Amino acid sequence: MVMPLAKKHVFVSGCSIPPCRSSTTAFERREANCRAYNQRGRQYQMIREKLQVVRIARFEDPQKSINAMDPNTKSILQLLRLRQYQYDGPKYQKYFAVPPFETAHLPFDEIPKRSLYSLNSLLSRRVRRNDTTAAWGLFIQMRRTRTDLDAFTFTPVIAACSSFSNNLRGKQVHALFIKYCSELETVANTALLDMYFKCDCANDSVKVFEEMKYKDVITWNTMISGLVKFGMEGYAVRVFKAMREERVEFSGFILCSVLKACAVMKSLKHGKEVHALVIVMGCDLLVLSTALIDLYSDCGMIDEGLKVFSYLSCKKDNAIYNALVSGCVQNRKYKECFSILSNMRPNVIALTSGLVACSMCSDFFMGKQIHCVVIRFGFQSDTQLSNALLDMYAKCGKGVTARLLFDRIRHKTVVSWTSIIGAYGSQGCGIEAYELFKVMESSGVSPNSVTFLAVLSACGHSGLVEQGRECFISMRKNYGIDPDSEHYACFIDLLGRAGLVDEVWDLFYDMSKRGTRPTGAVLAALVNACRLNMDIERGEYAAKCLIELEPDKPANIVSLSNFYAAIGRWDRVEDLRNIMNEKGLRKEAGSSWITIK
Repeated sequence: MVMPLAKKHVFVSGCSIPPCRSSTTAFERREANCRAYNQRGRQYQMIREKLQVVRIARFEDPQKSINAMDPNTKSILQLLRLRQYQYDGPKYQKYFAVPPFETAHLPFDEIPKRSLYSLNSLLSRRVRRNDTTAAWGLFIQMRRTRTDLDAFTFTPVIAACSSFSNNLRGKQVHALFIKYCSELETVANTALLDMYFKCDCANDSVKVFEEMKYKDVITWNTMISGLVKFGMEGYAVRVFKAMREERVEFSGFILCSVLKACAVMKSLKHGKEVHALVIVMGCDLLVLSTALIDLYSDCGMIDEGLKVFSYLSCKKDNAIYNALVSGCVQNRKYKECFSILSNMRPNVIALTSGLVACSMCSDFFMGKQIHCVVIRFGFQSDTQLSNALLDMYAKCGKGVTARLLFDRIRHKTVVSWTSIIGAYGSQGCGIEAYELFKVMESSGVSPNSVTFLAVLSACGHSGLVEQGRECFISMRKNYGIDPDSEHYACFIDLLGRAGLVDEVWDLFYDMSKRGTRPTGAVLAALVNACRLNMDIERGEYAAKCLIELEPDKPANIVSLSNFYAAIGRWDRVEDLRNIMNEKGLRKEAGSSWITIK
């Protein structure tokens, strides 16, 4: 005889469970049938416990965590979790198959026996929590104990290899993936693409992509964005064209990546084609406007970027304003830059770009206004903004104010030290600049190549030969920085002004032996050193090399003209001036800024 099922409560291990909403469900009928076979003992208990998990899954809120449940319900689940039973359905996954965070780190031997579905879920959870070491350990144990691994096993493991940036481990997983799974698994193949890009193996990513038979929009997006990040912009544009030919529906993320590639290549033609696609498809300009403004800024067409900005009828965010301000500074549209700054809510990035504009055009009045805004909004503690303020005052000739700002910076970076050293050097205070450099070294801040360039320039303007030589030698000896052509040009100019022309040529030959190719600046410094020291023969050789390297640069022709004038070769002076007139070249005249209030 089948006993009637209790209406109010069902008891397991002394704990009560609220009944299901339906009183005559299939689960209750099944439980009633099980009562008739209680002589089976433990088998009956197993079935009953499974039914309790089903009841909880149907009664409890799916969004509720286990810790937020009723204490009795929670205690039953904890008791059932100690049993090593198997529940495969996704409906019960939250309550039983996937352990909570406190059991997610159990050793493999202590994890209750579970299905592949459950172990894959546990593997994914560990990867999502950035516990890649534990995820890798679980995968190794699964590899030893199971032979039915599938694509859902390999996808999180491949993501873990991306976090490790381990090329060898990633290739091992790739080989196992080919052994266990079909090549048609798009999700896992997309994870392989991302893994190889993060391991700096772009060629392997290209091979995986080309061998894929089925590609979804995420695959195309991963491939294009990875190519752009890896510096393969041309190939990214070609992949985008292939994507269009296959009529794959693309998203704004893909268009952003393609626009970035066009901006890096300065390919205005392809960029305008993508812009036309944005308009035709009716894409959200708010999402793509920043990428479009960056494109036109890098291509020297900031007026088109201003048009994109003016067409936006929606509310503009800080990212768009910052991109436009930076583009105006990049294209020397200082008036437009200051106009945009005055019509937006200030932020650190925009104010920094505005201060760079003030430094470039030596607009001290506007720089002071921006400084007032910085104080008003409480941005003084930002180190990057303080460095920009320091540089602005230095380039506007306010060395004392620049030093006051420098002393107030709490966390002085290498940029802070380089800016103040350059400020003293530009005002002819080479000794003070060199002393600051020594203080910088003693403070524990390591100089970079720009710092050494500022010190060498300061020593050159003040005739500090020994100090300049010491800095030049310490670059490679103490800091492992190889001097580039700018450092050589600066040091050659310093030695030439000191009359050490033989040492100048020794330095030039040493530069060539080390594989540094001479630039126009280096050859111009050589010509100037020979002019000052009347080294005619070697000076003519340097002049010939300079005119062959940069024949259409007016400053070089003027430098050669001055050299020939110094040695009395007026015929060559006349020839050089005729060449400039024939080519329509003019030396850019010096100028100064005057602000009329």
